[in-house]
Amino acid sequence: MDLSSLRPAKGAVKNKKRVGRGQGSGNGTTAGKGNKGQQARSGYKRPINEGGQIPVYRRLPKFGFTPIDRKSVTTVNLSQITRWIEQGLIENELGVIELKVLCHASNADYFKVLGNGEITAAVKITAHGFSKSAEAKITAAGGEAVTAVRTLEEAARVRDLAVEEALLKPKTKLVKRVKKNQKP
Repeated sequence: MDLSSLRPAKGAVKNKKRVGRGQGSGNGTTAGKGNKGQQARSGYKRPINEGGQIPVYRRLPKFGFTPIDRKSVTTVNLSQITRWIEQGLIENELGVIELKVLCHASNADYFKVLGNGEITAAVKITAHGFSKSAEAKITAAGGEAVTAVRTLEEAARVRDLAVEEALLKPKTKLVKRVKKNQKP
């Protein structure tokens, strides 16, 4: 016995069912799909059929929700900022634009500085939020913690101001103005 004598078991290999090849074949005309309806159309596939068993989407509970006004917040620790100072990536000022580049974040992200680690250099840090411990450590080192109001994406849309200035400018609410002597 050698490799050339190996064959599949009898009945294991069948010819492919060729449909739509004339009425004499038994699978002509409608190609075994019956007359009309969704199941006769091309591309039909029953989405989730588990054959009478309760489908997985009904077995598992519903949970959670996605808030419509969700904000993407990127956190930065003081230990990370100290590392950047030691590497020479920042000198005496760390703004939102630098944070975006160093954290590989998007323009829509908010940045929050957390107090994990120590900072010795006097650095002016601009971010959207600071933990109490981070703010205390920054000011104790002789630095300054400046709170930004807008994201880079929002600041880019502000007219007549540079991005750095627009970051710090408070947001104003839109007020509808109604004409006093308006006739119906």
